[in-house]
Amino acid sequence: QHQQQPDAQASWLQQPRQDAQATGVQQHQHHEAQAMWLQQQYVAAAAAATEAAPEYAAAGTGPMAPCMAGCGAYFGGFGTMPEVAAAANPAPAVATVSEGNADFSTVGISTMDNATEEMEADRDSSPSIRSDWSQMPSRGCSLDSRASSCCSNGSSHSRGRPLDYDVDRLKVSPEDAAFLLGTGGRTRDKIARVSGAEVELIEKQHVLELRGSRLQRRRAQKYAIGIMAQRTGPVSVREDHDDNDLTILSVPQEAVGFVTGQGGNFLRAIEEEWRTLMFFVDVDLSRGWRRSRERLAIFGDVRGRRGAELKVLSAIETKVPGYFLSIAEEVCNRDRYRDTTGTWGTDTMSFQHEELSYALGKQGGTRKKLERSSNAVVQYVGQVAICSGTRRERFRVKEYMKWLFDQLDGPVYVHGWEERTDCTVLEIPSDCIGYITGNRRATLGAMEEEGGTLMFFMNRSEEHTRVGSEKLAIFGTERARRGSELKVMSGVETKNPGFFTKGLREKSSKCPGFDTDRRIFRDDELSYALGKEGVTRKKLEVASGCILQYVSHVAFIAGTLKERRRCREFIEWLLQQRRGAISIPDVACRNDVTEVYLPDSCKGWVTGNRGSELRRMEQETNTYMFMALDARGEERLLIFGAETGSKSRINGRATAERLVNELVQERLGGNGDHNVGAEFLRGGRGGRG
Repeated sequence: QHQQQPDAQASWLQQPRQDAQATGVQQHQHHEAQAMWLQQQYVAAAAAATEAAPEYAAAGTGPMAPCMAGCGAYFGGFGTMPEVAAAANPAPAVATVSEGNADFSTVGISTMDNATEEMEADRDSSPSIRSDWSQMPSRGCSLDSRASSCCSNGSSHSRGRPLDYDVDRLKVSPEDAAFLLGTGGRTRDKIARVSGAEVELIEKQHVLELRGSRLQRRRAQKYAIGIMAQRTGPVSVREDHDDNDLTILSVPQEAVGFVTGQGGNFLRAIEEEWRTLMFFVDVDLSRGWRRSRERLAIFGDVRGRRGAELKVLSAIETKVPGYFLSIAEEVCNRDRYRDTTGTWGTDTMSFQHEELSYALGKQGGTRKKLERSSNAVVQYVGQVAICSGTRRERFRVKEYMKWLFDQLDGPVYVHGWEERTDCTVLEIPSDCIGYITGNRRATLGAMEEEGGTLMFFMNRSEEHTRVGSEKLAIFGTERARRGSELKVMSGVETKNPGFFTKGLREKSSKCPGFDTDRRIFRDDELSYALGKEGVTRKKLEVASGCILQYVSHVAFIAGTLKERRRCREFIEWLLQQRRGAISIPDVACRNDVTEVYLPDSCKGWVTGNRGSELRRMEQETNTYMFMALDARGEERLLIFGAETGSKSRINGRATAERLVNELVQERLGGNGDHNVGAEFLRGGRGGRG
């Protein structure tokens, strides 16, 4: 049996090798599963071989050696079977930029099975929302009472880096290095954001360093080469440039300048909103129908690409009315089923002229709240509403839109709201309804915009609710609903003290997922923890990444276990500062803090009068900053925040650290203390995160 094991082990390698040669997201995921299975088999076989022939195991020889070396090559890329390693980790295709033009062809979509086709069979299309949608049943769809089966589409394993994590280095010219960095490092950060890779530009050596999985590095390299090509001429795109991350949109020549904006501002704004990378690419102009069109390449995930594409189409329709109808079929069928749930698609809804303004809302407010509460992509192109997302998300948009229009005819009641997973209902006292709603719904609308929810009062004449109250329905994600709910509760408590907080006690949950803790403040603590116009509460909320709301004297802390614990610590440290300096001996084990040791001559300058400079930097960067003593009794500045950020971004600890460094240099430069300044920059007394 021991002599036959190499043949059995060799056969194990064939299936992963075949899977590694396949393309597409599903094949990649299957390959990773096979790799994990193979690793378990390899370990078991190695143990068996060692027990059967210890002399072979010690010497690294014998009948099992070739197979074990092959398994080692498969997992690590080394050993005596390089062809197996190459099959498991194919070399990345480096995108090249040529001076000529190249045609682009999208990757074909595989045939779907009948079950998936049936999911799309009930897609609605109507000439008028109010005419046809009025026939929709008001009872909530059973989809909303089922738990979502969506899985993460990230390439990293939950326990750490992906199996194919590595580093690629790309040598660039000094001119290209400056172009890749961008103003304040924004272009570099954009490449990292869209590709998912860690991107670092070593300016002195003019080397672009890319870290991540093979797919992440390939995408980052492709984006970098495309960006560099824009500096010298047209960008060419080939078929093999599509790693399930590319959308090509034809733009009429007369709308190109309008879509680009002054200095590219409009495209850059869309990139920031939808976390995409966008630029025009050159095509073969010999084809007559393309002479009047430019092609816009949009890189990113399927949701980001669709959001950016529809925003561009909306702008084109303003400049060239009727253009969308000429490409509607191509747009609506693009990327169908190409998401992790296998139900991604696009629905269209036609508006009558008088319906459009209501569906859009003031400055697009209604459209935005529909988009955020449903988590779908919602955009209006001319008189057509386009909705893209999973089947569940698209159905919710239809429901929410129907309820909005039904409110024009009278009160709306959502039957079966108790079984829905996207709904929270709150009882509001009658004497507080006007206060919560505000003049012409201004207060309720502001809470919807801030929380990303859809909210309206619902009742039915045949139902006798609690005397003197009405039901407020809140729709959206769990976190968004909880934030809006607590904000409404805080408003009601202001008008009707004790309505929600009477008899409440402190609560500390150990649930690792989303939950809510409560902490009761004393009277002298509440005003200090709230701050002027709630500034202190908001600071703690954004820095911890947790929902923090004060309902009378009770602090509601909602989030994951890690977020709740962080927020509780921030509150305790804040209250300790009233009694003097606080001591936090060691922060080495934390990943949410940056520690900065300041020169003695700069401490007062950095903190400002009564901490004014720290408060300014906190507000600009969404961090929590204060001076604390370390284990040696030495005072240093601690910058806390859930977001690491980068020195080129607006928010995050890295941005706050950069602002602190600028203040230190400003102070040291004014005093002429250059030696201390040099030491600070070298890190002798500098910050560490």
